[in-house]
Amino acid sequence: MSKRGYHHGNLRQALIEAALALIERHGPQGFTLSDAAKAAGVTPAAVYRHFAGREDLVAEIARQGFEIFADLMYHAYNDGRPSALAAFEATGRAYLAFARKFPGHYMAMFESGIPLNADPDLARAADRSRQVFARSAEALSKHVPAGRRPPASMFSAHVWALSHGVVELFTRGAPGARAPFPPEDILETGIGIYLRGLGLLPPDA
Repeated sequence: MSKRGYHHGNLRQALIEAALALIERHGPQGFTLSDAAKAAGVTPAAVYRHFAGREDLVAEIARQGFEIFADLMYHAYNDGRPSALAAFEATGRAYLAFARKFPGHYMAMFESGIPLNADPDLARAADRSRQVFARSAEALSKHVPAGRRPPASMFSAHVWALSHGVVELFTRGAPGARAPFPPEDILETGIGIYLRGLGLLPPDA
């Protein structure tokens, strides 16, 4: 990206794209604002027309990531079709797909240490993505007998944690290299065990 792009109003997104590439290579703490400016083809001083500092830049990347993430999750949920169970499982698979396809955004969202309440727009985007899990869990939990039904918020937190754990342990870096099974199979099996414990799936024969 040349400096000419800045004068045409493209610098903000050019910096985001440059920072994403740096995050993918070095992690969310592994670059400076000067590095991002250099990659975007502008001087460091020009960056401050759009971002207050490096943390502000990473927060914007995280916000964009949560927006993409929420869109993917809502698409996977598909208004609970064809069934509450199928939609619930689809959201877990979408989590893994997002981490694979958007690693820079994922790291900015979950590994940068940026507080989600650092910016109102970031907080709203993060909450929107959480609502998909909550909605999916609430629909499925209605099929659990009342005496055995965990709060929907706990239900969604459990599956979020399971999905995130599979991403961190078996999807990031070299996918599947540290496990004898594909990450999708590990997640599906883990969710299956959890749902059987709640009585939502029949026991194995």
